[in-house]
Amino acid sequence: MSIPTVSRRRFQLGAAAVALSLLATGCGTSTSSNSNEEVTLRFAWWGNEYLNAQTEKVIDAFEAEHPNIKIESEPGEWASYWDKLATKTAANDAPDIIQMDQKYIAEYGGRGALLDLSKQDGIDSSKLDKEGLASGQYDGAQYGLSTGQNAYVIMANTKVFEAAKVPLPDDTKWTWDEFMETAAKISAAGDGKNYGAAYGSNEADLIIWLRQHGENLYSKDGNLDFDTATAASFWERLKEQRDSKASPPATVATEDAGAGLEESLFGTNRVGMAWWWTNQLGSLEATTGSSIKMLRAPSGDGSAAKNGMYYKPTMFWSASSRSKHPEAAATFINYLSNSPEAGAILMTDRGVPTNAEIVDSITPSLKPADTTVVSFLKDTAPDMKEAPPVPPVGAGSVQNVIKRYTDEVLYDRLTPQAAAEAFKKEVEGMVAGAR
Repeated sequence: MSIPTVSRRRFQLGAAAVALSLLATGCGTSTSSNSNEEVTLRFAWWGNEYLNAQTEKVIDAFEAEHPNIKIESEPGEWASYWDKLATKTAANDAPDIIQMDQKYIAEYGGRGALLDLSKQDGIDSSKLDKEGLASGQYDGAQYGLSTGQNAYVIMANTKVFEAAKVPLPDDTKWTWDEFMETAAKISAAGDGKNYGAAYGSNEADLIIWLRQHGENLYSKDGNLDFDTATAASFWERLKEQRDSKASPPATVATEDAGAGLEESLFGTNRVGMAWWWTNQLGSLEATTGSSIKMLRAPSGDGSAAKNGMYYKPTMFWSASSRSKHPEAAATFINYLSNSPEAGAILMTDRGVPTNAEIVDSITPSLKPADTTVVSFLKDTAPDMKEAPPVPPVGAGSVQNVIKRYTDEVLYDRLTPQAAAEAFKKEVEGMVAGAR
């Protein structure tokens, strides 16, 4: 197995960066070639109580089918998951199977911490969507299998629209001007209590904006691939949302950013539109008690084909390169990706499966919200463009940097142009320092 050497890679994962820099490259080697050997695999993932119970159920089903393989659960929460994973990896104590996010595929895979799944005989990728497969590749290796497809959309709370007596827009042809006008009308009707739209200020928001202008956050060779003027126009739009009162004041937005879904403006039916991932539709409807309408991203000229949207893997199934049982780990990942039994348990909570046969098999049993998501992704497919390149090593915390500069703009501490220039310089330093 060929994996890039650690000496070429350094990356930043907050306080865990120093710990992870101690990681020594190594490939997993099975302690036995006997496929019936009794082995124990550790499996780490993040999620809520619902996902934890669902994951335990799929583990039980796998163990019943493979009695020689025992799975030890290591559930966690997103906020602390990555620091814990980095520390365990540096201590040569990484879980065998790892739920991975795309922003960290290069961070871990590029440093030799993940197994190249394309070299594992126990994994059948022939039925998996090709773009879904590509999204988990880095430096020619398959470091993760997508758990399912997702899309970043505007969720419209119909209860808030109805209260404001504002009609839902036609998302097949709406522009950013129409988005702003719609949001401003909802805010005006809300009289300081409800707002038209939340600020979209994470990595996906910026990526979609850049793609609408023919640019991208990263190039395929891992460099930044946008002009500062285009990034500045992104923050200029967010500032316009604030000034037109289409979105809440900066102080309200800051407080909202730290709230859980149940306490958030959207979760308490106080904002009409907000950016979310399609697999979150069910949770949003359950929390708000409202019917939620998924909307395509607006574009400059109203063309849905130019709105910059793309399919993103919700997350990945990955394996540690230091696993003592890579064959068993591959067997479990293959089960999660290709087994109808696993599909019937996991459904679409980690995205719409990239195995079309699994989608067909679970569709009759889907909840209404999940059926809506599957239909939406099919309807938007003609306008979806190729997914953006995998974030390079060093880019794992860029989303936090985007949010920080958004605050600087909304609080008038930086102009959009100054924020764009500072952002680009900072991220260039992060990526360069990781090489």
